[in-house]
Amino acid sequence: MSISLTEKLFTIFDQSSMILQEELAFTYLEALAETGDNLFQDKILQEGLSEISKKRLEKEYAELNLVSYTSEEIRRAYQLAILKGMKGTTQTNHQMTPDSIGLLIGYLTQKFIGDRKQLSILDPAVGTGNLLSTVLNMYEQTSAIESFGVEVDEILIRLAFIGANLQRQQTEFFHQDALAPLFIDPVDLVVCDLPVGYYPNDAQASEYELKATKGHAYAHHLFIEQGLRHTKPGGYLFFLIPNGLFESEEAEKLQHYLKDTAYIQAVLQLPFSIFKNDQAAKSIFILQKKSPETKAPKEVLLASLPSLTKKAALDKMLWKMEKWFKDNK
Repeated sequence: MSISLTEKLFTIFDQSSMILQEELAFTYLEALAETGDNLFQDKILQEGLSEISKKRLEKEYAELNLVSYTSEEIRRAYQLAILKGMKGTTQTNHQMTPDSIGLLIGYLTQKFIGDRKQLSILDPAVGTGNLLSTVLNMYEQTSAIESFGVEVDEILIRLAFIGANLQRQQTEFFHQDALAPLFIDPVDLVVCDLPVGYYPNDAQASEYELKATKGHAYAHHLFIEQGLRHTKPGGYLFFLIPNGLFESEEAEKLQHYLKDTAYIQAVLQLPFSIFKNDQAAKSIFILQKKSPETKAPKEVLLASLPSLTKKAALDKMLWKMEKWFKDNK
């Protein structure tokens, strides 16, 4: 049975990373980043490798021509390798946004913002870049895109940077705390899988309207405010939020803030089957930043999405969403 191009490329990522992991005593993810650099530069960059390891790597790279792969094939193969490296060792804040969710968010961004000749996108918690890359690949044939990613974790942002290089995406990355001041101009579109939890930097949190009444502020609340700060008037924000976002003790403050700054366009509860447990379940939360030219939708799009494997139920839901767009956009 023949293997797909994605599987073939994953095998090259995987085998090469294991060679470097063994030879240089790296973690798998560190070795994957080195492998990505090698493939992008089209040469072996590591010094001090044994001749045996060099020959093994040369054999892996010998027949590879990245230009023959689409950006999506590269993204999927790279994602599979990252998932392997994260398996069993990933911290909570290192979880990758699932492919199915990224593709759905990409579809929804196109429905809301329509065709644009130019587009600017920010992911303030970019992680390994999978969500941002998925959305970018859906626009690569139609728009001139400026994209920005922010991430505090060194290995994650390096993986995101290398992934963008391999996919020929012109993304500018910032290695910093995303809740500190960002030197990024407002964008048309923000996408973000919100980091959930408390933000320990109380001094920095005090600069936000959504700072906590007492104790530490919720990081996910601050990310929403930071996203709105860096969105153009009339621009859109697509957040992956915990289902209990509006059930916390700070929820009332968040509701007042959103009432003043944005129009809620949609809350789409994702299927519980996607997540490990019900407590981890999330929804897609869609906002439009207020401007003199914008107005609230006639009604907010509220829906519980069926399992993404149930085609008939999903088609019915997509039909209902299309009707909502016709009536409200």
